[in-house]
Amino acid sequence: MMQSVPMLIVIVPFALLFGVVAREAGLDIAQVMGFSVLVLAGASQFTAVQLLSDNAPVWIVILSGLAVNLRMAMYSASLVPWFRGTSGAQKTWIAYTLIDQSYALSIQHYERHPKLTLSQRIAYFSGTAVAICVPWMCASWTGAVLGSVIPDDIALDFAMPITFLAMIAPMLRSAAHLAACFVSIVAALAFAGLPSGLGLMLAAPLGMATGAVVEVLTEKRKRA
Repeated sequence: MMQSVPMLIVIVPFALLFGVVAREAGLDIAQVMGFSVLVLAGASQFTAVQLLSDNAPVWIVILSGLAVNLRMAMYSASLVPWFRGTSGAQKTWIAYTLIDQSYALSIQHYERHPKLTLSQRIAYFSGTAVAICVPWMCASWTGAVLGSVIPDDIALDFAMPITFLAMIAPMLRSAAHLAACFVSIVAALAFAGLPSGLGLMLAAPLGMATGAVVEVLTEKRKRA
């Protein structure tokens, strides 16, 4: 749990910003907390709120949120070997609290300590998730309630890019990772002019597909 504390430096401003932005978009407190408690995915929450404020069609909002969260499928796949043998209730808990930060901290910890028992892995993941998710929810509520009194010169929006840079940079350790990152960035920039977040919906699967292809080719070379 203590290893999660540095993440709060950016998680708390990130959540405060979401509360402020969501209220400015016209959501009430219950709707803001519904996003933060039920969706529990900062990037897709921001995407959905932005599209809603732009009066985008509901299906575009839903598809954009799903596209942003497609990375969770990759996170889940990479965690399968570490959580094999968990019960249905444990899988439900892990799926609900699986976010960028809990994944990044956990997978790095498991790789450094491969001899951990299943109960130890679940305990580590749970401690990390609680230490991050609870402050996220609390800070979202604080931003929604007190957003109007936060001075405009306090730039809370720094938290979003710093959060993802801090998580992603240490994990770009293979050609597949680098290829996926490069293609997704180029595609996002190339499709930035498309309406209602469609560019992001295209960039995300292109990046993942590139990473998968490079991974397959790399494995074939190793076998050869």
